Amino acid sequence: MGVNRNILNLAVPSILANITVPLVGMADIAVAGHLDAGNAVSSATLIGGVAIGTMLFDLLYWNFGFLRVGTGGLTAQAFGRGDRKDSASILTRAAGIAVACSLLLLAVQWIFLKAAFAVVDCTPEVEKLASDYFFIRIWASPATLTLMSFKGWFIGMQDSISPMVTDLVVNIVNVAASVVLALGLDMGDFHYDGIGFPGIAAGTVIAQYSGLLCAAVILAVKYWKKVFGGFTFNDIVMSFKGAEMKRFFVMNTDLFVRSLCFIGIYIGFTTFSAHYGDLLLASSAILMKIMMLFSYFTDGFAYAGEALAGRYIGAGDRHMLGKSVKAVFVWSMSIGVAFMFIYAFGGRPMMQVMTSDYEVVDMSLKYMPWMVLMPLAGCAAFAWDGIFIGATASRPIRDNMILAAAGFFLTYFAGLLVLRVSGIGGEAASVIAVHILLAAYLVHLLIRTAYLSIRYRKDILDGAFK
Repeated sequence: MGVNRNILNLAVPSILANITVPLVGMADIAVAGHLDAGNAVSSATLIGGVAIGTMLFDLLYWNFGFLRVGTGGLTAQAFGRGDRKDSASILTRAAGIAVACSLLLLAVQWIFLKAAFAVVDCTPEVEKLASDYFFIRIWASPATLTLMSFKGWFIGMQDSISPMVTDLVVNIVNVAASVVLALGLDMGDFHYDGIGFPGIAAGTVIAQYSGLLCAAVILAVKYWKKVFGGFTFNDIVMSFKGAEMKRFFVMNTDLFVRSLCFIGIYIGFTTFSAHYGDLLLASSAILMKIMMLFSYFTDGFAYAGEALAGRYIGAGDRHMLGKSVKAVFVWSMSIGVAFMFIYAFGGRPMMQVMTSDYEVVDMSLKYMPWMVLMPLAGCAAFAWDGIFIGATASRPIRDNMILAAAGFFLTYFAGLLVLRVSGIGGEAASVIAVHILLAAYLVHLLIRTAYLSIRYRKDILDGAFK
């Protein structure tokens, strides 16, 4: 009972916060889908602009996923050891690196965008909208990257309430600001017309800085005396020197490669679907948002696995580590089964929330059977990710994603080869190609689950306690 209570105490607040994350993405797409497109562009093109614009930031920010992932695992182990000073040093180091990285992103934003569109295949109308979105939202990067560090640190400190509060602030402000800025507001005597499509990105910028302010206040009120008391300027300087700094970068080199593999899969999914026209791009974007719903639930248990694995490894308690891992998997797989039924029976209502364009809805529904298959493989993969991150076992995490990315691309291109040989062409071939794309995504999830299951005993139960 104690293990399950610990898991729920960590997971439930993360789930409550995570529920709002896909809702933000859905809200952005829904706002775009309900904008008055006029004669210039279609609703599908507006949705595609948000999808490509969002993809560009995933391309950027997933490169810096180590700011959350690496910080969480290291902090959890410091917590398990009872090392308050190391906990303070880890957050200081991560936040400092986050600020430096964000300044670099601001400096190279134009170069990045040009390079991205050299490889991203989309219509000129979608490219123009995505560029407008990018040049506004990029100014949120200092807040976004620093928030990654805060979230990882809070989770490592066995505190899922603080990141929940921060995420809720970010996501509620994001939805409200994006809706008001894009669609306008009519309250009796007060009337605001909105600024249209750019308002979606501007709302995100406002939300990210609101979240950073919230995280800073929580740190000052809840942790300043307990963790940072006696932490001097010299300690801050030393946070960026010595063996711990070297360990941070060695571990995060592996996590950076892992992020590149995630990016490759995500870009592949979006750009391959964009190749088949705006309608299938819009359908694929909606499917991806709906598919990620279950991940935001099971991620709560992955975060619990991360926090507890790091804590018990830091404390040298192998028995409690084993019990926690088993319990995390029971909860995660239960989420997977539940979402299989949700996708099986709730597909059309979810589609209609995303867009009022019935052509997009009807096309998306053709692919819902794939959504039913995703949760079980995905929930297991995400749970293993959290456990290995808590153990700071970065090398198997890296190798796992390299294999998964290879499986994704090999499956997709092999499927296209079979499609070409079959002689099917035209619109039917495009529809089948997206089926192949979804099959490739499922294959990558299965590889992630299988590989880390095989590596668990060697890298965690044995390797982490040497």
